[in-house]
Amino acid sequence: MATKQTEPVTVISLRKLSLETPESQPKESKTFTVEDAVETIGFGRFHIALFLIMGSTGVVEAMEIMLIAIVSPVIRCEWHLENWQVALVTTMVFFGYMVFSILFGLLADRYGRWKILLISFLWGAYFSLLTSFSPSYIWFVFLRTMVGCGVSGHAQGLIIKTEFLPTKYRGYMLPLSQVFWLAGSLLIIGLASVVIPTIGWRWLIRIASIPGIILILVFKFIPESARFNVSTGNTQAALATLQHIAKMNCSVMPEGKLVEPILEKRGRFADLLDTKYLRTTLQIWVIWLGISFAYYGVILASAELLERDLVCGSGAKSESQSEVAVTLLDTEESHSPCHCHMFAPSDYRTMIISTAGEIALNPLNILGINFLGRRLSLSVTMGCTALFFLLLNICTSSAGLIGFLFMLRALVAANFNTIYIYTAEVYPTMMRALGMGTSGSLCRIGAMVAPFISQVLMNASLLGALCLFSSVCVVCAISAFTLPIETKGRALQQIK
Repeated sequence: MATKQTEPVTVISLRKLSLETPESQPKESKTFTVEDAVETIGFGRFHIALFLIMGSTGVVEAMEIMLIAIVSPVIRCEWHLENWQVALVTTMVFFGYMVFSILFGLLADRYGRWKILLISFLWGAYFSLLTSFSPSYIWFVFLRTMVGCGVSGHAQGLIIKTEFLPTKYRGYMLPLSQVFWLAGSLLIIGLASVVIPTIGWRWLIRIASIPGIILILVFKFIPESARFNVSTGNTQAALATLQHIAKMNCSVMPEGKLVEPILEKRGRFADLLDTKYLRTTLQIWVIWLGISFAYYGVILASAELLERDLVCGSGAKSESQSEVAVTLLDTEESHSPCHCHMFAPSDYRTMIISTAGEIALNPLNILGINFLGRRLSLSVTMGCTALFFLLLNICTSSAGLIGFLFMLRALVAANFNTIYIYTAEVYPTMMRALGMGTSGSLCRIGAMVAPFISQVLMNASLLGALCLFSSVCVVCAISAFTLPIETKGRALQQIK
């Protein structure tokens, strides 16, 4: 009887052990981040559409900025402007850009990149159209300043591209965006050569507004940044966006649950000057200011050199032409102290050739960015820019001048390519738009000073102006070489 009583007890204890075993070893659920999802999904059709639509923001921005240099000779003649008045137009455009670049950066980190990009395009297109109806010089300056305010938000397109691209493709796809800036520059110069002599500069501005209006209509095909959405706690929206991209690319999502920390404090100026980023931020600001100073200096100097024949041999007049010029000077300058000279067809051709130089070094720039790294590549191209500024002082033929301008445009474009990529990569999501915004703002200080060097000082001392441009480029080259963080092959950071 004793053995019969122990058997059921043994069975019961075994059953308890079998029930408790699964509870003692719970299975862990898998998780992934936006960075994991972006890398897993890879590059595909979505990114091609993203590249074409967001890249086209460069077409609009280039047309609006280049428009100033092209229209300057026309408004100088129409409103009898002096040198400083012509330079003031460019300066005020970049003043508006500078102020709103910081504002749009703050708003983009708090309310979203896509919304700010849309607002900036609506703003820019509206005031650009109004500019064509300017009744006076004062109105023209005010309305172009408003256009500058709107254009400052276009940088959000680059941030959206950066935040959606896998790491290994950023160094290739972002420099290729220069093609769109080149297309916009060539388009506005080509249009100007046909439109200004026939129906006038006002119609040129109206036609130049059309690409921006078209882009507003296609922005709906690009979603808000998934990195921004998770930083605000909107994980479902970020997950839906990533799933849409995976489906469009015929790819798969990582297994598990999307998990990211919610960033309560976003877009704070103090974060840029935090101990970790202080040196990087200050050096980036110096580089942005110098690159912009050199870039817009080249653009405006090109127009000025062509308009006034400031380089010996670039536009040598025959003896009979000189006599005619002297006669006109005696009769006309008594009525107006202003210089009035319209672009000839040959001048537009020269501008097109020199502008095409912006794409010439793109393949080398891409190789340098991906193999030498962002810092060393930028340091080399800035040093070469300094050298070619000095070469502009050489007494040369028209072909020589075009060659120097061609190389300068190629180098300054490469500089912009590299610093855009570096700035977008070095800052975390919580302050990436603000980092780009403040850099863009400092950039416009250089652009505001450039007109007075290219359009005022250059008339007094060509060598002095060129030495100033060259010196600034040397400072930027040193600053780039000594940047504390290299971003080549580095994943985008979400938090500090």
